[in-house]
Amino acid sequence: MLDQTTLKTLIGKAATLSEALPYMRALRGRTIVIKYGGAAMVDEALKAGFASDISLFKHIGINPVVVHGGGPQIDKTLNRMNIERRFVQGMRVTDEETLNIVEMVLVGKVNKEIVALVNQHGGRAVGLSGKDGSLLLAEKMFVEKKGPATDRPEIIDIGMVGRVTKVETAVLSALAAADFIPIIAPVGAGEKGETYNINADFVASAVAAALKADKLVLLTDEEGILDADKKLLSTLTGSETKRLIAEGVITGGMLPKVDACFQALDAGVKKTHIIDGRVTHSVLLEIFTDRGIGTEIRLA
Repeated sequence: MLDQTTLKTLIGKAATLSEALPYMRALRGRTIVIKYGGAAMVDEALKAGFASDISLFKHIGINPVVVHGGGPQIDKTLNRMNIERRFVQGMRVTDEETLNIVEMVLVGKVNKEIVALVNQHGGRAVGLSGKDGSLLLAEKMFVEKKGPATDRPEIIDIGMVGRVTKVETAVLSALAAADFIPIIAPVGAGEKGETYNINADFVASAVAAALKADKLVLLTDEEGILDADKKLLSTLTGSETKRLIAEGVITGGMLPKVDACFQALDAGVKKTHIIDGRVTHSVLLEIFTDRGIGTEIRLA
């Protein structure tokens, strides 16, 4: 006979599965775009948990699309090669030498490691960069900064950094139909074939918009969006989020993530989520439980 502690544990697991079932049914056949980055890409247990979660999605009929970052891995390689790192408003200044390293690390190393890990955990992953199948068309991006002496913004050239202008969804749709999981490195191509380094949050947002995904999930190294008292906000509407920005509650590195969420929502994505990738199985906990673990942002 089972002891009471074991029985309670099993009942708890059954209750969790029961809670998850309506979400599984609602999302079957739907697309979820996940931006994978931060600690979740470094800690071995978190990496294994993420790969397992992504594989599970596919097995229950949900179509996951993963866009990954790789900032720490890029920094490590640049340091080893004594190449200076520079950032402007959180964006990496990318000259030709840096771009070669970025592409080598993201496409040649990080992407293939994620593909291998997902495959190891029962998925069928395929690695892509934005150049494959003309997946990501991009144009050069400039950063605007308040001028010191005038009301006009200062336009800063940060090198070969791009913004997505078009997502070619045919390759993603074909992979999903064949039960493959696309893993996308955030490197795109310009109209003349030039290479651009692109912020992974904005790539994920553009991909989610193009696919009319049900959800965009951004993994971060923070709990989610916090209120003025540093307490987690589980759900926010568009108007509430804009108010928090105006009040200076949402600041710093969270601003571009919120911006990426709004771009996706405005393009038809139903819900966006900013969650803590430092929590094991964070994606499952956010999507398949009533409360979730991070912040859900929707238009209304």
